[in-house]
Amino acid sequence: MYLQKRVYRAQRSSDKGYILIIAEKPKAASKIAKALSRGKAIRKTLYNIPYWIFEHNGKRYVVASAVGHLFGITTNIRGFPVYKYKWVPIWETESKASYARKFYLCLKKLCEGAIEYINACDYDIEGSVIGYMVIKNFGDLSKARRMRFSSLTEEELITAFKNLMPSLDWSLIEAGLCRHELDWLWGINSSRALMGAVWRITRRRIILSAGRVQSPTLIEVVRRDVTRNTYIPSVKFKLEITASYKGSLISFTLESENIKTRVEAERAKRLIEGEGYITVKKIIEEYKDILPPPPFNLGDLQAEAHKIYGFSPMNTQKIAEDLYLDALISYPRTNSQKLPPSLNYTKILNQLSRNPQYIDLINLLMLETGGRLKPHEGRKEDPAHPAIYPTGLRPRSFPSKNHERIYDLIVRRFLACFASEAIVKTGKVIVKAAGYTFSKSFRIVKDYGWLKYYPFYEIGETEIPPLKEGEKIPIAKVKVITIYTKPPKALTKADILKWMEQVNIGTEGTRARIIETLFSRKYLEVKGGRVKVTKIGYCIADVLSTFFKDLTSVELTRKFEEYIKDIRFNKRRKDDVLFEAKKTLDELIENYKKSLHDIGITLGKSLNIIPVSKKCILCDNEAASDKLLLCKHHLLAYENLLKSYDEWRKIFTTLSWKDYLKKIIRLRGSCGKWVREVAQAIYEGKVEASPLNTRSDNQ
Repeated sequence: MYLQKRVYRAQRSSDKGYILIIAEKPKAASKIAKALSRGKAIRKTLYNIPYWIFEHNGKRYVVASAVGHLFGITTNIRGFPVYKYKWVPIWETESKASYARKFYLCLKKLCEGAIEYINACDYDIEGSVIGYMVIKNFGDLSKARRMRFSSLTEEELITAFKNLMPSLDWSLIEAGLCRHELDWLWGINSSRALMGAVWRITRRRIILSAGRVQSPTLIEVVRRDVTRNTYIPSVKFKLEITASYKGSLISFTLESENIKTRVEAERAKRLIEGEGYITVKKIIEEYKDILPPPPFNLGDLQAEAHKIYGFSPMNTQKIAEDLYLDALISYPRTNSQKLPPSLNYTKILNQLSRNPQYIDLINLLMLETGGRLKPHEGRKEDPAHPAIYPTGLRPRSFPSKNHERIYDLIVRRFLACFASEAIVKTGKVIVKAAGYTFSKSFRIVKDYGWLKYYPFYEIGETEIPPLKEGEKIPIAKVKVITIYTKPPKALTKADILKWMEQVNIGTEGTRARIIETLFSRKYLEVKGGRVKVTKIGYCIADVLSTFFKDLTSVELTRKFEEYIKDIRFNKRRKDDVLFEAKKTLDELIENYKKSLHDIGITLGKSLNIIPVSKKCILCDNEAASDKLLLCKHHLLAYENLLKSYDEWRKIFTTLSWKDYLKKIIRLRGSCGKWVREVAQAIYEGKVEASPLNTRSDNQ
């Protein structure tokens, strides 16, 4: 009764009730209310949650906020497979979401007095679902409209309010609901399948998870990690000549790849030393234009922030969302590399120039362009939002130094996309000695262009003395360089996100969160800034790859991503997609159940619940070979070690087996960790080895 009196007083000047505007978060609600009321909105609270009231053109409006998703999916059915589910308040499904209850109650009460509803949540799949679920449960969907905007500036919010969509964005809602339900079906069934296998054997309830996007991502990280740890390099030889020119030393590197063995390399070295000089044969020069970068989409911003500052993708995304809520940048969860022609670039630059940090750069840009601002754009588009751009509003202060760094990165990228190309002079000097061709490349910036505004791009300039064709320059030194190829580099979180983008699984807004889930589940960990797979991570990936191969394939995940996209463009129905998903799950789970006992034992051993019968002599994993007592990873490294010896012996000619092992052990930067461990064990006599085609004197 008390609440009803308060709501009545709030709208007593109108007998017909009020129009409820639903924002996604409190800060967004505050900005919407302030913009639409021209600062005259009255702030109230209900259940200690703020909402705002104002009048416009004789109508009463109330602006209230969700706090992200207020509803989640659950089921009362035990076991797996499970296909029946329902949407319930999110705090009933997630213990950490208790904070959402007051927002839920506030919106529920405010919806009771509303005569119309406007979904003003972020214009994307998630925002569309958040607003839809509130109106569906507490209001009237037939009286709902959609407010669409890409930034929280006063100007854009007023424009969006004047151009409301006549109804909700149904295709986006359907796509969003499908994604949530599809992910839930995938996650609950594959996770229960893993936990069910452990329970059957150990009677222990262990929390394990898998997911539609999470699992193929884990499997790819494991695949790369295994490749890296079992890597044995190829060997190449290069000759480097150092020549003395007017008191300066210049180094030239052999161009061809025709030196195959150490013997050939030493022979070439002697011939070149005997000649005593190099002859400049040709100087090649050309000018290259380096185009400006496109404005940021979220993936590009996450990649740059990691490269420059070492920020994780999730951290960058959170910071960008904070900047958006402060109306400093446009909506960040976008895939677009294009800016809308309707955007007033000159106005934004004029506003940015009020910041002393950018005034000189902006004056220079306006002078260079003559005020004709045409952005260089990329190929990627997003139907909902443009590329990320600064709104021009001057920040009063930043919550942290990292917020300031991300904002500066976005501003500078925005300026750079309007600038001219950078011009770089590139080329190389080609010289000859004893019939061998050597070269030295150079790279000099002639016009910095857009690099003046975006200094984070490394050109790597190299100068050379003014040599002339036909000159003979005395040789100071000739060196044979042994080059060992490098294994695939250790992954970072940004590398994982880039792979997800490349294979098109997950979305701009979900990829970083999925990566963090793999760490929270302790399948992955970070050591020394690089991603490492844990023991349970290897095991989960192995079980999923073996018994849920189709369910966790990139191809299947990508197929359903395309289905969701089709729903968004009215080319497919949600129910049809979910029907196919359930059918696929049903078939795969039936096959999985046939191996439930073996899977339970495998997982139990990995979780250290069941003792292994024979341990690998190099780690705690179960031995895959009774004879060698090596786990499957060390066994793979062992096999690679034997295969590569014959190839290395051809290259080094007289390389003995023990010398080969010593080289492998020492090559920390080139040889995989498991390979070096096996080589050390063989060298110390802990593991027997019989390399192919090995002379007895080399054993």
